[in-house]
Amino acid sequence: MTRLRFGTAGLRGPVGPGADHMNVEVVGRTTAALAQWLIDHGHQGATVVVGRDARHGSAEFFTTTVAEFGSAGFDVVALDSPAPTPVLAFTTRELGAAAGVMITASHNPPADNGYKVYLDGGAQLIPPADAEIEALIDADAIPPRNPAQTTAPHPDPRAVAAPDRYLARIASRLGTRHSSLRIALTPMHGVGGDLALRALAGAGFTDVAVVDEQFAPDPDFPTVAFPNPEEPGASDLLLALAHRRDADIAIALDPDADRCAVGAVVDGRWRMLTGDETGSLLGSAVLAEADPRVESTAEPLVASTIVSGSMLAAIAAAAGARHVRTLTGFKWLVRAGDGLRYAYEEAIGHCVDPDAVRDKDGISAAVALAILAHDRSAAGGGLGDALDDLFVRHGVHRTGQVAIRAERLSDIADTMARLRSTPPTEMAGVAVDMADHATRSDALRTDAVVFTGSAPGARIRLIARPSGTEPKLKFYLEVALAPSDRGDLRAAKDRADALLDRLRDEAGQLAEGGS
Repeated sequence: MTRLRFGTAGLRGPVGPGADHMNVEVVGRTTAALAQWLIDHGHQGATVVVGRDARHGSAEFFTTTVAEFGSAGFDVVALDSPAPTPVLAFTTRELGAAAGVMITASHNPPADNGYKVYLDGGAQLIPPADAEIEALIDADAIPPRNPAQTTAPHPDPRAVAAPDRYLARIASRLGTRHSSLRIALTPMHGVGGDLALRALAGAGFTDVAVVDEQFAPDPDFPTVAFPNPEEPGASDLLLALAHRRDADIAIALDPDADRCAVGAVVDGRWRMLTGDETGSLLGSAVLAEADPRVESTAEPLVASTIVSGSMLAAIAAAAGARHVRTLTGFKWLVRAGDGLRYAYEEAIGHCVDPDAVRDKDGISAAVALAILAHDRSAAGGGLGDALDDLFVRHGVHRTGQVAIRAERLSDIADTMARLRSTPPTEMAGVAVDMADHATRSDALRTDAVVFTGSAPGARIRLIARPSGTEPKLKFYLEVALAPSDRGDLRAAKDRADALLDRLRDEAGQLAEGGS
């Protein structure tokens, strides 16, 4: 039987029996191996932090993880109430813990759960540590504790204080506006609702309406097909509330609150911004600030992944800052280099305070977006106007995604092999060249193929890669036009949208075997 393996963000899989599912046995063996790895690397008796969300199985997996670490002699800080993933990441870093474990499957379907590991100052697990821990599991030399022997964790003052200390850091870093901005908010049946309201209130935003049907944690996620703000229809209740309440901004968190999506009035209608649009807005705002509270003195650095759009690179160049591309996943983004001020991935993950949280953080991103919307409103506009300003300066950038869910992982491998052996030579009417990231010799080597091409005043790009968290093949699309005058902006948007639609259709054909 295939065993669950560490992917882009730890272990994830359906809850159920067997080594290829999430269950107490798998969690126990994984924790026993992680504990042994920490001991082997000189961390005997060190502090570890454990947290959980409110999914099916999370309470049992949390108790098992705490008991395993405790039986191995570690000082366990157990966040025994369901909490957002960023609180776990923050606390792991703040306490100087040797490791942190978060029981969560983030935005996966209701049947799933997961196990996310943090090391290295609160950043996610990376090679070779992941392979070394898996080797210990495979050796089956470290039996897990008997689940029947587990006991409830004792209250710990450090755990009780963790949410307040996390909120205090957000307030210290981002400040207060005392705003009349109207906000619509949903935590999408997850664990971030209460803390998000407290964070927004601490920043001066008190006029917040919530989607009542989605506010309380519910592991069945009854109002959405998939609890992911990126999924079509997932944010419909939020946008309806924003329209009904005449809000200035709409904010959606994913179930463990490490991701944040934002909705705004763009070109006269409410819609959710893409992760790349949000990343460009936040990156521009971060690079424009001169804040003495930023701890790093190195030259400012911003980072995005190979599948993210290219506008942030243009913004950084105009601001005299550095920009770095990394592999997908925040475990790579937060290690982009000294002076990191901001990082994002197109899958609505944003890190606006890397000195405190070395991971994506939906709650601090929500506060930063509210501040951005407030400042823009005070100047007589909204987030849509802010986007237009970026388009005028750097060109209209449109990005999109086509995700194909597979019944068998072999189907994904077959499609990737076909794209490599018989690549398309033209897409959206533009001649394209292929670059295979699997053959690279640098830090961007990965299982992905990239098709790029140029036409007069435009660039197109399509990236194909298997998902690291779900059984999907993903196509990432981008159209970037040359800068144009504000009077030509509508025509430029229409041209970019038409090219993106063609790319989207052709990506679907590629997945089905066409060329």
